Amino acid sequence: MKKRAFQFAAACVALAALLGCAAPALQVTEVGSFHVGGRAVTLSGLPEKELTFTPGAPPLKLNPNGDFEVEALYARYTRLANPKARYPLLLWHGGGLAGTTFETKPDGKPGWESYFLRAGYDVYISDAVERGRASWARYPEIFKSEPFFRPKKEAWELFRIGDTDSYNTDPAQRTALPGTQFPIAAFDQFTKQSIPRWGTNDAATQAAYDAYVDKVCPCVIVVHSQGGNFAFNSALKYPDKVKALVAVETSGSPNPDTFDFARVKGVPMLWVWGDNLGKFPFWGRIAAQQEKFRGNLIAAGGIGDRIVLPDLGIKGNTHMLMMDRNSDQIAGLIDQWLVKQGIKP
Repeated sequence: MKKRAFQFAAACVALAALLGCAAPALQVTEVGSFHVGGRAVTLSGLPEKELTFTPGAPPLKLNPNGDFEVEALYARYTRLANPKARYPLLLWHGGGLAGTTFETKPDGKPGWESYFLRAGYDVYISDAVERGRASWARYPEIFKSEPFFRPKKEAWELFRIGDTDSYNTDPAQRTALPGTQFPIAAFDQFTKQSIPRWGTNDAATQAAYDAYVDKVCPCVIVVHSQGGNFAFNSALKYPDKVKALVAVETSGSPNPDTFDFARVKGVPMLWVWGDNLGKFPFWGRIAAQQEKFRGNLIAAGGIGDRIVLPDLGIKGNTHMLMMDRNSDQIAGLIDQWLVKQGIKP
């Protein structure tokens, strides 16, 4: 009876999407947020400056010296009244981006946060150290290098929306890869999400992610792109707390020749890849490194599964799978895999 009721509910949601109707309301028990991790820093010896903080207000002297809290992670969560999954889902973003990756898609349609909530998971979305609402810190006193920024051309081509040298300032002159699933009319809207990142904050970022896992988990981590390295390391530190790890187009991981796979062999892992990897040598090298990592996990007795979407006949997906037009289909494959791992009945 429960299975039949679940199938009926799923059919209702699918029909509502097909007809353009509102899906059934979520039964939410709590929405909240917090900062976790970081450290206290005291600065001294910096010169005072006179600034006008608000137009029309008199100038004030700013003293930049004193005590600060820096290098914390920001997380926002939505908890369901009756979650189906045994553990919450933690969505970790990639480089130059923040938790907005998983919220509303650039074309205005619901993102993976909504999908997985409706699939029965409590969902946590985070902004890593230096990103979004996690706040910044002074440079060079705390952050040791200047920030760098991603231009639109890099996002268009590195994320495999278009081929090399296919970007143009004029949207009408851009050439997308044939059959791309990315909603190219929303590309400029997507790049509004881009934020600076630093190349010297990995240790602080890892420490904050570890504190996050220690606070929130047991959990499932779904990680994208540059965030992969942090997720694998957190699983290594807390293999009893990370119940599964889904690496979505992850661009980094610890060294597969030195990583302690025996310690994480009880953490089932899934790699998910989009289309056109072979067209870009950069992505070919990344995929090969991840295959070595996955193979070593399997050799150690762990579960290391893989979904290569073109192998399933699903074509045209970019690096930004969660923003592509068929993102719900991909999220459904991840959900099915998690069910097989016993994460959700």
